[in-house]
Amino acid sequence: MSPHPSVVSPYLSHVREVRKPSVRSKGGIVVSQNRAASEVGARVLKAGGHAVDAAVATAMTLGVVEPWMSGIGGVGAMLIRDGKTGAITTLDFGAVSPLALDPKKYPVVGGRDGNLFGWPQVKGNRNTVGATAVCTPTQPLGHWTAHKMFGRKRWRDLLGPAIQHAEHGLVVDWHTMLVIASAQGDLAADAGAAKRFLRHGLPPQPPVANLASDVIRLPMPDLARTLRALAEDGADALYKGALGRSIADDVKALGGCLAMDDLASARCVEFAPLEIPYADRTIHVLPELNGGPTLAVAYAELQRRRKRPEAKPNGKTFSAYAAALQHAWADRFERLGDAGERTAPTCTTHFSVVDRDGNMVTCTQTLLSLFGSRVVLPKSGILMNNGVNWFDPAGGPNGIAPARRALANYAPAIMTGGGETIAIGGCGGRKIIPAVFQLLAMIADFGMDLDAAFHQPRIDVSGGTSVAVDRRLGDKAIAALAEAFDTVLAEPVPFPMPFTIAGAVRRARSQNEGATEPEMPWSEAVSEDSV
Repeated sequence: MSPHPSVVSPYLSHVREVRKPSVRSKGGIVVSQNRAASEVGARVLKAGGHAVDAAVATAMTLGVVEPWMSGIGGVGAMLIRDGKTGAITTLDFGAVSPLALDPKKYPVVGGRDGNLFGWPQVKGNRNTVGATAVCTPTQPLGHWTAHKMFGRKRWRDLLGPAIQHAEHGLVVDWHTMLVIASAQGDLAADAGAAKRFLRHGLPPQPPVANLASDVIRLPMPDLARTLRALAEDGADALYKGALGRSIADDVKALGGCLAMDDLASARCVEFAPLEIPYADRTIHVLPELNGGPTLAVAYAELQRRRKRPEAKPNGKTFSAYAAALQHAWADRFERLGDAGERTAPTCTTHFSVVDRDGNMVTCTQTLLSLFGSRVVLPKSGILMNNGVNWFDPAGGPNGIAPARRALANYAPAIMTGGGETIAIGGCGGRKIIPAVFQLLAMIADFGMDLDAAFHQPRIDVSGGTSVAVDRRLGDKAIAALAEAFDTVLAEPVPFPMPFTIAGAVRRARSQNEGATEPEMPWSEAVSEDSV
């Protein structure tokens, strides 16, 4: 087969190199998509907090400093490993559609919606934008549940940094401006979103001068008040109290159907982990409606096709990875739904934590699309998810329906064996599954540490007809892939990222390591030794 035309910009340098060395420490490490959030979590570890304490503080801060990706209006999933016993707990706080949702109010009008999954177009984009796209926000409940199980520090103290960041405001740099500009039209259509993110209807621009006095911030006093309520009253404030009633009232006033009954019935479900054998390792994932079961199919197919790995990654390696992933996606679409092409940036963030005692957390949280529903609620200042977009408006096993759990693509995982433990995940919708699959496979196959694995170019197989190939793989590997697959050349760039923004922590004996995507300008692994 001949390769598809390259999507690598002709203006990009071919000799430019970007590195982001992994961080190593005997102390704890936090890896997230925003350095400020990682520092918040690392300080909690330095003060003697459990990995879950750091996770709560990091998660809540991420919702403020990276608001288009996640927040208390979103959902997620988490795995926790006990450093002493090795026991792994999985918590699923994924999206659930409202009880009063009526599928007839999401009529298909033909064509494709141009959003995440390429669903049939729904009249007025009611499933992707606005209050009609909102599902029950469960992220606060998920972290509240984890904290009750493992936390050492006071809940209210863990939310303190997020409150401070909301009061001070989101700093506007080039990345902030670029992301806001990508959703400018929809943000301008919602009064709360326009007030929060735009200035005179336009994306705010960072100052030219590098002076502290010139820093531009987008303060969030309404969100700070909401976070204070959560800090004082815990998750009950959102699911049983006045805060919940204000959320339900605002969503109803904006035309949505999320109600107090939905909030009161919200659940964080604990499952036994699905265990995937691969080589001399075991990969632990969440079962059911996420990327975990598809990873299981991919690893089983890889082992069926390839009895032993090559001496080092080459074209044969990535051809085997591509074939295994294509098989897994076919299985996913047949059994679980979620077919279609991914055509827009997702709104997801991932973070991983390891503390000095070897306790680990891997957590993915999301608003689904970038800026979720593009609605900031007037009373609470919460940017809401657009979880209805997870459901296929044409029906089927993943069709739009009331009180239905959504099928998500996130795939937080913990791999044990080989004298090490790795907690990993990523952001990027369907691109998460192939990234987690490859990174863990390369570590198990070739004995890579995180630094080597995260600097190794990858491919992306996200369920479409083509295989995206990192240009840096080299001519031989690219040619080998092109012989067997429809391929398209790509190259990691900060926006839009053609491959997943992954993050992981690793523990080998008493030494910890953390790593993240080198091309992501904000992501960072921060150790407690450095804060």
